[in-house]
Amino acid sequence: MAKQKTINVWIDKLTNSIVNTISGDNLPTNVLEVSSNDLKLVTKNRGWNFNWKGELKKEGTKVYKLTIVNNTDIIQGLISIEDKGDHIFVNLIENAPFNIGKQKLYEGVPGNLFAFACKLSWDNGNQGFVSFISKTKLMEHYNKILGAENVFDQRMVIEPREALKLIKKYFPDLK
Repeated sequence: MAKQKTINVWIDKLTNSIVNTISGDNLPTNVLEVSSNDLKLVTKNRGWNFNWKGELKKEGTKVYKLTIVNNTDIIQGLISIEDKGDHIFVNLIENAPFNIGKQKLYEGVPGNLFAFACKLSWDNGNQGFVSFISKTKLMEHYNKILGAENVFDQRMVIEPREALKLIKKYFPDLK
């Protein structure tokens, strides 16, 4: 069995979109399913840490991209998920290289993607349940920022109450 990947992304800020770190502007976003064509520029040589083309080929896995509305060619971040029937499992999540570190261009990308996973779970009738395997050093951070609870070893779960908070924050137009 392949070693389970762990989530190792710092959630800088929970916003209702993404925020330009230079201007402070809030920019509305879309989350769209990725095609293999989208991933042509998503390579380790360009600063990405994971093999997203391989992730896209995995059976039962879907990969989504976060983009700015009206600018769907530039990927701000990626998330790989599996529908486990009773919840959504996040395999991987990654900021675009230009959204990492002190010189990042946008804040709010990972929170936006986790909120999308919660919404997808909710839309599937699973009350927003989302799970993922966390790096040990980030478990407390995910608890504080996402409200995720540690349920076993490094497995974290976002339960309905916290999922709804994320959904309402990032998808305020939903009733």
